[in-house]
Amino acid sequence: MISGRGGSMMRGSRIRPPRRPVAQAGTVDEFEQCWEKLREALHDIHTRNAGNLSFEQLYRYSYKIVLKKAGQKLYERVKEFEAQWFTDKVMPPIFALITTSLISVTLEDVPGTSVVERRAMGEKFLKGIRTSWENHNMSMNMITDILMYLERGGHQDQNRPSIYAVTIGLFRDHILRSKFSQNGSEYEVINILNATIIEQINMEREGDVIDKALLRSCVSMLEDLFETDDEREHEQLYLTAFEVPYLNSTRAFYRAECEKLVREGDASAWLRYTQRRLAEETGRCHTTVSPSSLQKIMKVLEDELITNHADDFFNLEGSGLKAMIDNDRTEDLSILYQLVSRVDSKKLKLRKALGARVIGLGREIEQTLNDTDFSVAQQTGAEEPTDGTEKTKPKTLSASAQQTAAAIKWVDDVLALKDKFDRLWSTCFAEDLVLQTELTKSFADFINSFSRSSEFVSLFIDDNLKRGIKGKTEAEVDTVLDQAITLLRYLNEKDKLEQYYQKHLARRLLHAKSESQEVEQEMISRMKRELGNNFTQKFEGMFRDMRTSKETTEQYRDHIRGLGDADEKQIDLNISVLAGNNWPKEIMGRTGLADGGRSKAIYPREIQALQDSFFKFYSINRNGRVLTWVGTVGTADIKCVFPKIPGKTTGPLSRERRYEINVSTYGMIVLMLFNDIAEDEWLSFEDVQEQTNIPQPDLINVLTSLSAIKQYRVLLRESQAKGPAKPGDRFTFNREFVSKAIKIKIPSISAANRVENDEERKETEQKNEETRSYIVDAAIVRIMKQRRELGHSQLITEVIQVLASRFQPDIPLIKRRIEALIGREFLERAELADGTPAYQYMA
Repeated sequence: MISGRGGSMMRGSRIRPPRRPVAQAGTVDEFEQCWEKLREALHDIHTRNAGNLSFEQLYRYSYKIVLKKAGQKLYERVKEFEAQWFTDKVMPPIFALITTSLISVTLEDVPGTSVVERRAMGEKFLKGIRTSWENHNMSMNMITDILMYLERGGHQDQNRPSIYAVTIGLFRDHILRSKFSQNGSEYEVINILNATIIEQINMEREGDVIDKALLRSCVSMLEDLFETDDEREHEQLYLTAFEVPYLNSTRAFYRAECEKLVREGDASAWLRYTQRRLAEETGRCHTTVSPSSLQKIMKVLEDELITNHADDFFNLEGSGLKAMIDNDRTEDLSILYQLVSRVDSKKLKLRKALGARVIGLGREIEQTLNDTDFSVAQQTGAEEPTDGTEKTKPKTLSASAQQTAAAIKWVDDVLALKDKFDRLWSTCFAEDLVLQTELTKSFADFINSFSRSSEFVSLFIDDNLKRGIKGKTEAEVDTVLDQAITLLRYLNEKDKLEQYYQKHLARRLLHAKSESQEVEQEMISRMKRELGNNFTQKFEGMFRDMRTSKETTEQYRDHIRGLGDADEKQIDLNISVLAGNNWPKEIMGRTGLADGGRSKAIYPREIQALQDSFFKFYSINRNGRVLTWVGTVGTADIKCVFPKIPGKTTGPLSRERRYEINVSTYGMIVLMLFNDIAEDEWLSFEDVQEQTNIPQPDLINVLTSLSAIKQYRVLLRESQAKGPAKPGDRFTFNREFVSKAIKIKIPSISAANRVENDEERKETEQKNEETRSYIVDAAIVRIMKQRRELGHSQLITEVIQVLASRFQPDIPLIKRRIEALIGREFLERAELADGTPAYQYMA
């Protein structure tokens, strides 16, 4: 019995030649006799009637033929037999399955046939092909086993394909490559086969159920067949005849599908559709088609569903990337990132879209800030009264409070936006470093495009260190400091931040507004780690001054107590000795202490005596030191007695009233003047200025704070005007002043603590530009002193690199400073060897 190629007869045994020599008969007759036996066996094998055949006997027939040098003839006879068998027995049933309807549906795309009919017609044809192939393949395996010695003994022709390759190839030549004629047109069977398989796959893509095993069998057949009998790997029929039309059909199918999705305008549906189709096609390659096509199919889907239409879906109104970000559609964004990552490792389109959205939302924050009215306190979560009473009116904010409220809102919104994108980056974008770089750049761009970002960051820190951290845990305080440092990293103009922070820190230190000195020190330590020693040098100097001042004050008090001077003890002096280089100009005086033309205020006699006393003490160990008293930032507590008003028998005015009033140093000087005037006497603005020598801008602020606000009206103004005090106004002591509080703090208005207006902000900008000019000069001189000679472009590049940690210098500014240094003979023009312009250091 024949079991097929490589059957049981081959396992564990050797094939032996016949024991007795064959009788010498005529060669031709012997060949024909042996061939006749083999031909009958071939026929029985094809007709499934091989049960009684003897493998050993059939093998002997082929062995005899090969020994008689007739192997090539046998080779040709087998080919002829198989070719005739295909013509007579195999091709007619196959052609019978190829109907006009099948060709019309698969090759000509003629509509009108139902899906069920198309599927049944296609499956019938494919089953016929599969059955013929399986029968032929099994027969060829058995025949090859019989003719095994033909393969082993046919070494004389090394280029001759094996009998198995030739007989298997007959299916290709006589079935798949055969032509079928219809209505004057010829169609190759393989083209009909390909179109039928693709038609079945498209049906499955549209939701129908197909016979996957049937399709897989037909595809495997194409993988087992080659263009020639040489059976080269790259000449598989699957690759040369099927894969190309399959890929083209897939491309056309998904191109039409994606265009439909674009018309529907739902980016979320596109994401899920694309994700589903990628999974389906991956599974189809493993179960229905061939795993070798997986990468090519994925490339087709990625091109048609992602690359070619990514911009369209990104920009869809209501469902595109903007809507996904704004509505926190994390699942959609996760899928989007996965899809984009498949087609672009650099994620250029996603980076661009994310960056644009960050900047857009940043501008919305700025626009919201401009549209918000900060003149009244923002009430969050306020409930309407239910008892019929009127709703409490919101508190009106001062200019300084408005400024702080605006800064806190801007910073809170920016931090909320950053938290939002940090969360998306972590949960949706797999913490991709490429996207993190883009997000960081976009945040820096919109933050630095806001002209007041440095000022607002400083105000945010100022508010938190004054009262924002009160009652917070250590972890919450640490979070606030981290937020401040995060914003600080984004700022390009760190020199401007330094100016504002210096001003706000000075106010907190001098007025004892800091909630915690430890937190203040920790903030500066973090700044130092982030930006270096130069940035925090002045801040640390301010803290040293305050520590030294505290020690000096204690030493002075001990000194006074040692003298036993009772008069000096009546006034408690608390002194802050400030080094001029560490503190802002607004604190040290409007035009700076170096301005010799600045007038000195005339202090009351008691205060002058105290000043002289302290100066003598201070000069004991500090010869040559000059102390200049700054009245713009100090404060004084004055015990005021308001007399009983004649004729008043009830109420506060019917008795003497004592209050402790906290005013600025200049306010104290002004109030002390009214100790020496009669009840009905008035002092004019000019009289006050002459007797105190307070600069007019400061005097206007002082008199306004003492006379304009009703609840703090210690002085009466004759004109009763609500605006600022002005020359020509007359003032007197308000004997009818009444307050529920015993200790009263008069709000002071001064350059040191009020909000900058637009004009003053421009002045600050000009001062900042002047400071930057000096810094650029120093950087250029430092570089040129080291390099001696340097090209123009290289010098500008190095200056930008050196100053990048403080601010981004403009190239025109650098050029102007180079020209200025040439004029001052620090540099001179030169040329390099290649003729490019350069500079030489002269000093």
